[in-house]
Amino acid sequence: MEVVLLEDVKSLGKKGQVVKVNEGYARNFILPKKLGVEATTKNLNDLKLKKANEEKVAAQQLAAAKELAEELEKASVTLAIKAGDNGKAFGSVSSKEIAKAIEEQLNLDIDKKKLVLPDPLKTFGTHEVPIKLHKDVTAKLAVKVVEA
Repeated sequence: MEVVLLEDVKSLGKKGQVVKVNEGYARNFILPKKLGVEATTKNLNDLKLKKANEEKVAAQQLAAAKELAEELEKASVTLAIKAGDNGKAFGSVSSKEIAKAIEEQLNLDIDKKKLVLPDPLKTFGTHEVPIKLHKDVTAKLAVKVVEA
């Protein structure tokens, strides 16, 4: 019996895959737990339409991410932190503060988790901060850290 998987099934296949299984396994395990449906022409056609729609949505998200990346590449954000003795930075700038500054200065809503910042910025000057907008799109934002 052929079955279209609706979810990933360990040692059987991934979501959307058409697999051949024993009739008893399908009737007693896969179908009752809604892990898959029988591979009829209607179900296969629905699967094709669903895949086409998912590809279209993914392409739209990629285009939007590329557009936002271009906008971020041209922009810069300025943050002010206190200076300690000898002109050294007192404190640091974290991804949370950078995300808040992007929202205030550029009117863009960027999640702080998308900022790829291994360590907080602890020096004055301009820093390139990568922002992962999509699995294939990473933008670099210029962050200027100045003395308050």
